[in-house]
Amino acid sequence: MQKFITVAKKNEKSKNLEKKILDELLKHGWTENREEPDTVIFIGGDGTLLYAVQKYLDQLDHVNFVGIHTGTLGFFTDYTEDEYDIFINDIKTKEPKIFCSRLLQIKTNQAEYYALNEMRIENVKRTQVIDVLVDNEQFETCWGSGVCLSTQAGSTAYNRSLGGAVIDSGISLMQMAEITAIQHSKHRSLGNPYILKPDRIVEFVSDDFSDALLCFDHRSESLEGVHKVTCTTSNHGVRFARYREYSYLKRLKNLY
Repeated sequence: MQKFITVAKKNEKSKNLEKKILDELLKHGWTENREEPDTVIFIGGDGTLLYAVQKYLDQLDHVNFVGIHTGTLGFFTDYTEDEYDIFINDIKTKEPKIFCSRLLQIKTNQAEYYALNEMRIENVKRTQVIDVLVDNEQFETCWGSGVCLSTQAGSTAYNRSLGGAVIDSGISLMQMAEITAIQHSKHRSLGNPYILKPDRIVEFVSDDFSDALLCFDHRSESLEGVHKVTCTTSNHGVRFARYREYSYLKRLKNLY
């Protein structure tokens, strides 16, 4: 017996579709279980998925995610709202293939966080100076608005808007990109996106992170009192249930 839960975007269209899915799966013998689901069905867009991942962060090793798109961006969804009947038939009759996308692990002296897409250190009030260390070796000092460190999954998100590379599916890595870096004779940094092995340990260090925010996926936290942010690829990941073939190239083409 499948235990499931639905997480819907807070608009009428998504809520109506959520009710239809709930009614149909309950009628089919599935059990709604908000505490320990086997499957999380997210209805909306990528923001709805990011919310659902954070909600079930402590259960990611055994929970599967599948989405139906009603939002503005549905890169992680396999179905549109017009394909409701196909979605219901697939989820009731097929065994899914599981595709796992590893998370980014983010640590400060105050807390530990996880992100599916990326983490960013951003300061919109003043120039932020950040020393970047890779595996405990000084790499560069970045002067600007901040830095972004993304996963493969996040390469199509904020990273892409910074001129970072879009990475093919199935490749585990991290990618660092500077955010509006200052480049002149006094301050020089790499100035290009840098792709790193997944087991690298990347540290972002500053004497003063006041006014800066640590942003990860759809959330943000103040960096007041923090002097170092340490990141690497986590052993935990998001398990996507694929009930049908939907190529990565098709997902990319939906972005433009």
